[in-house]
Amino acid sequence: MKEFICIVCPRGCKIRVNEQGEMEGYGCKRGITYVQNEMTNPKRMLTSTVKIKSKIVNRLPIITSSEINKDDIFRVMEEINKVKVEAPIYIHDVIIKNVLGLGVDIIATRTIRE
Repeated sequence: MKEFICIVCPRGCKIRVNEQGEMEGYGCKRGITYVQNEMTNPKRMLTSTVKIKSKIVNRLPIITSSEINKDDIFRVMEEINKVKVEAPIYIHDVIIKNVLGLGVDIIATRTIRE
């Protein structure tokens, strides 16, 4: 039996899946979908920071434009760690377009004017 903690909503249902694929403990259909995805192709939004040349801060918060495969997280982080931007940067600016050819952009989540 495998156990998952659903992260789709704040309830945090403990969903158990037996060897036949039957689930118990879910509170909604979203939990079922979450566990099915976790078992076949887990994905995550990635949040981090990049270096920025600015008078105010030295790190700019960023996020992926959509979910990436969990297996790609470390490769994407290697690309993020190579980047240094210069102010001004505006919220939603694309920092890395189509990172690693995954069809996902790395975008700024804060405006830094100086």
